[in-house]
Amino acid sequence: MNEDARAAELMRKMLRKKLYVLLSKPLVPPEKLKAHLATHLDYMIGLEKRGVLFASGPLTDPDDAVGGYGLTVLRVKDAAEARRIAQAEPFVAQGLRTFELKEWTVMEGTLGVRVNLSDQSVEVT
Repeated sequence: MNEDARAAELMRKMLRKKLYVLLSKPLVPPEKLKAHLATHLDYMIGLEKRGVLFASGPLTDPDDAVGGYGLTVLRVKDAAEARRIAQAEPFVAQGLRTFELKEWTVMEGTLGVRVNLSDQSVEVT
């Protein structure tokens, strides 16, 4: 089997799930974001509750403090919807951050969830 055929066979069963990634960059010093943090978190939690937020959180350099950069992965139908969500995010809407939008095709990986019925705790791995 040649290399192209082997690669095609390996990818045949892969997930191929399209997600949208927002890479956020601060336009102001991080301390200026703090005044709007609760509003930002309310917005992100709202996206989570609607089922469109796959994951989100700050990006930092190793061994460095939070610098205002962020990564958000959205589970939406297309780039236009992802862009609308990003533009409505409070930090972006108030001109405190900008973003770069990327389409991400998830091919391989693992997701683990452990639910302990005795104490109703959940662990995501």
